[in-house]
Amino acid sequence: MISHKCKYAIRALIDIAAQHDPNKTVMSSEIATRQQIPKKFLETILRDLRNGRILHSRRGSTGGYTLLKPASEITTTEIIRIIDGPIALLPCVSLNYYASCEGCDESTCQIKGVFEQVRDKTLGILNHTSLADLRDQYLKNTPQVGDKKSESARSSQK
Repeated sequence: MISHKCKYAIRALIDIAAQHDPNKTVMSSEIATRQQIPKKFLETILRDLRNGRILHSRRGSTGGYTLLKPASEITTTEIIRIIDGPIALLPCVSLNYYASCEGCDESTCQIKGVFEQVRDKTLGILNHTSLADLRDQYLKNTPQVGDKKSESARSSQK
């Protein structure tokens, strides 16, 4: 299970990736408002993403955040590892954060094999899901300002 912090990180990155001009910075206060994320918590998350080399930040009146690379090159795996660490459910099957399980002999472990399969299937999906994929899904499911369909739906509700 991913943490709330990780969910917020993904939502913030989708918000940044959804901006029409990829060179325009997005202020943390704008992201916090749109995504309903506590501002102080969001600032910590954005700092972690900057340190993880996903975001670039700029100070000043034109400051804010931009992606360091195209959204299509940022995988969900990368985001989760920066924020939450290991993807694997057991430390003994983690590829990047391996640790032996307490009180377990890996050569005779009865559950390691199935959790390696879970890890591999999970990584297969996460490695092939980019921030661009998440952004496109978000934009597809979210009414946009000026969108004829959402405008007519709102006026028919009156």
